[in-house]
Amino acid sequence: MKLGVTLSTFAATETTNVVDRAVELGTEAERLGLDSMWFAQMASYDAIALASAVGRAVPRIFVGTAVVPIYPRHPQILASAAKTAQAATGGRFQLGIGLGAKNLLEPAYGLPYPPPITHLREYLGALRPLLDGKDTGYDGATVTSHPVAATAVAGAEQTIPVLVAAMGPQALRITGQFADGTIPFLAGPKALEQHIVPALTKAAASAGRPAPRIIITVPAVVTDKAAEVIASATEQLAFYEHIPSHQRVFDWDGVDRAGELMLAGDEDTVAAGLRRYLDAGATEITLTYTDVAGDADRARTWRLAGELASS
Repeated sequence: MKLGVTLSTFAATETTNVVDRAVELGTEAERLGLDSMWFAQMASYDAIALASAVGRAVPRIFVGTAVVPIYPRHPQILASAAKTAQAATGGRFQLGIGLGAKNLLEPAYGLPYPPPITHLREYLGALRPLLDGKDTGYDGATVTSHPVAATAVAGAEQTIPVLVAAMGPQALRITGQFADGTIPFLAGPKALEQHIVPALTKAAASAGRPAPRIIITVPAVVTDKAAEVIASATEQLAFYEHIPSHQRVFDWDGVDRAGELMLAGDEDTVAAGLRRYLDAGATEITLTYTDVAGDADRARTWRLAGELASS
């Protein structure tokens, strides 16, 4: 079982330096045998910069973003940051991107939110050559990119995997055609098996691309306070219930509240829940919201993840 962890809420209550804490957690994850550590983009810290710092300090673990919204970043800016991270980590950086939520991002930035599917297709079309150090331009309805100087970065010659937080049919089709896989959040085993995996696999095959990576991000905690953890997660994850793409996936899974997808319980309960995602077609799993019940349960959850990763 290929397992990693995604840090999303870890900095909200920290009083120590956020980079120092991330490196500390990365060192712990590597020691426990976890394969990867991912960082969500927040309003506070920059996910790519944080992944770079951890990957530079921790010598073996893979790092990535889960995810960076492409709005309102220009592909040239995102590519430059990603290639710098690849050079900093010795080829262990993975770029996870997403469309983001219009109702959250458009008011925050004050810029018109582009038609999402067109923008995703054009963004990936402009981004991939830039990541490969090619200076070819791109002209689309929502993306125009014409580098004025060379875009190659010494030390970043290894291909940077691009994962898209795609769950809907159109986004999955584009992801299969242009990206290396998907990295969905809050998609249960039923949605994965019946909708996400078949659509993405078909799109990749039709485009003549390799079998896609399907990295499912699962909220999970090994705890003796399962009911309390689920109640807290239900409150914290309620925001996603108002995003149309997530509403569709919740319907596929037959759940009303996002918190119903929280895995909480003893080691056997959580391990069995994770195996259901593998049976549904996930190629990799990352655990998130592992600190929702405090650091002791987070550490207990990471220990189980390390054991499963090495088994």
